[in-house]
Amino acid sequence: MGFSQRPLGSFDVEHDQPAQSAPSLTDAAGEPVSMIPVAPGERILAVDVIRGFALFGILLVNMAFFSAPFDAILMNTPWWPALPDRIVTFAVHALAEGKFYILFSLLFGLGMAIQMERAAARGRSFAGYYVRRLLVLLPIGLAHALLLWYGDILTAYAVTGFLLLAFRRRRDRTILIWTAVIYVLPIVILGLLTGLLEVARHIPDAAAKMQQQFAAQQEIFRQRAAEAVENYAHGSWGAMFQQRLNDLGSVALGYLYIAPMVATMFLLGLYVGRRRILHEPEAHLPLLRRLAYWGLPLGLLCNLGYAGGIAATSRAEPTMIFYLAFVLQCIGAPALGFGYAAVLVLLLRHERWRQRLLPLAAVGRMALTNYLLQTLICTSIFYSFGLGLFNRIGPAYGLLLALTIYAAQVPLSTWWLGRFRFGPMEWLWRTLTYGKPQPMRLRSS
Repeated sequence: MGFSQRPLGSFDVEHDQPAQSAPSLTDAAGEPVSMIPVAPGERILAVDVIRGFALFGILLVNMAFFSAPFDAILMNTPWWPALPDRIVTFAVHALAEGKFYILFSLLFGLGMAIQMERAAARGRSFAGYYVRRLLVLLPIGLAHALLLWYGDILTAYAVTGFLLLAFRRRRDRTILIWTAVIYVLPIVILGLLTGLLEVARHIPDAAAKMQQQFAAQQEIFRQRAAEAVENYAHGSWGAMFQQRLNDLGSVALGYLYIAPMVATMFLLGLYVGRRRILHEPEAHLPLLRRLAYWGLPLGLLCNLGYAGGIAATSRAEPTMIFYLAFVLQCIGAPALGFGYAAVLVLLLRHERWRQRLLPLAAVGRMALTNYLLQTLICTSIFYSFGLGLFNRIGPAYGLLLALTIYAAQVPLSTWWLGRFRFGPMEWLWRTLTYGKPQPMRLRSS
């Protein structure tokens, strides 16, 4: 099946296509580079709108991690017990958590499919170009994680992105099989672990020891949460850096789940790109309608169960309640996320809705810049080098803050792209990938 003439990526502002009438670029060795940034008018609007919408969902989820200790989220007692805060926390779990980085991951794989086909059309090697992109993204992610915020996703994207190279010439059926296998793997592993612990709980001596260990672990979480509050709200840069290292160690186990999910969505995005589902939505209306009509209610139902389960147990203690919540999210997160995306694509078929959603496309075109800008703004609000409000703003006010930040990013992105081809970080990514400065101002292009 053919490919669209409009490539796309995950955090890209401008996607890449083979050089046609434009002069060829050269890499550091003087060899021609086969792809140049595509003109803004040739972008796929739906992809930019989905990406822009997903950035808001990501900010909603990340706000809890920006404003309060990571270890507090692992506890089985609410860190913010007030009713408005608990309602907002439940709503974010049900409607946002796990849904939006899935969409970003899918778009990353889709972009790889388009760029690969374009390189083949020009008779150029794709692997070298793709590897350069990942090798540039990796230090950006590491700098983000080490210098600003431990919750970085870019590093996981850069590392997991190499997996796509192994599948770039595989058949669609093979890709779908591996997508299912990788997706199910953490569900099976956690199920086995949970089952063993449940058996141990019926052995008196083992159950008593386990209870003691989990109680001691809960106390460790409280101590580490108190340390995080002190370091982020009042600590020096060195103290915050050490705290980030500690938090990175704490979230490392979470990547055992995130990495398979990201890899799965990368592969599914590769498949979606080959099938041209987002390139030619009119040809795939039955699929898009099924995703909207079935994905939204199924996803909402499963995620309500997930949110209720998470509220009733600790994330750090593998219980049957936690495992059931985990399984519900594994079903509900992609169902709801794809449902969101399908609704946006269907709405964009109508001119009135197209005009309403158009501002989101500007945010999506500057996704990398806006993602990092969200971190810079939030750490400046919560950490000691800024306002030092860490642990002083609960989820309810955090929701209002997220709305305010995103509402500012929409006109800012529109203003910037009215003058420049790329966001600042997108320009840096391309410049380092191509090995030469890219034209920035619109009149230069």
